[in-house]
Amino acid sequence: MDSLIQYWEQGDAIGRAVAIGLLVMSVGAWVVIFWKGWLLRRARRDLVLASAAFWRASDLAAGRQAVAEIDREAVLLPLIDAAREPVASGTMEARALPEAQLTRRLRDSLHDVLMRLQAGQVLLASVGSVSPFVGLFGTVWGIYHAMMGIATEGSVSIDKVAGPVGEALIMTAAGLAVAIPAVLAYNIFGKFVSACEADLEGFAHDLRETLLGAQAGSRD
Repeated sequence: MDSLIQYWEQGDAIGRAVAIGLLVMSVGAWVVIFWKGWLLRRARRDLVLASAAFWRASDLAAGRQAVAEIDREAVLLPLIDAAREPVASGTMEARALPEAQLTRRLRDSLHDVLMRLQAGQVLLASVGSVSPFVGLFGTVWGIYHAMMGIATEGSVSIDKVAGPVGEALIMTAAGLAVAIPAVLAYNIFGKFVSACEADLEGFAHDLRETLLGAQAGSRD
């Protein structure tokens, strides 16, 4: 801690800006990590339970009601609502076959849900890829600043070089400390989102086939 305080006091505007930038990226990454960890855990659990409850229901309306009581993050409800959405007459959508209309509505709804589940992933990827280079830049700038200070004094010794250079290297460690949690979280959350995506696509496919089969049966 004393080294960090000394680095801050001896640093110039650029060095301090780098330190503040790393701090902001770290805080932002951890906020996203805690938020997405909580959201994806709830979404994954509710998705399994709500899907099972839907298929146990007697009809579409009862299935939606059962899902609404379980689906806290609204990952299945948009698909069910899209399937129930009426088509406005006189539109281009109404000219398509009923199968194509249903497919388009389910696809659009699925994309919206996946975008919500993927929110924050870009931030984690950006922090994980950029922060090591920001820390490296802070190290290089800190060493340059230290060397200039030593050159101004006109004398060089191990104790005068080791302290400033060691403090500058802290920025490299800080960059890695910011990047590693962001990269790990990005990979873990990516697996959760992929699992949710597979389940949602399967549910959308089964829902489409069920509704089309019911429509065909009613026509017969």
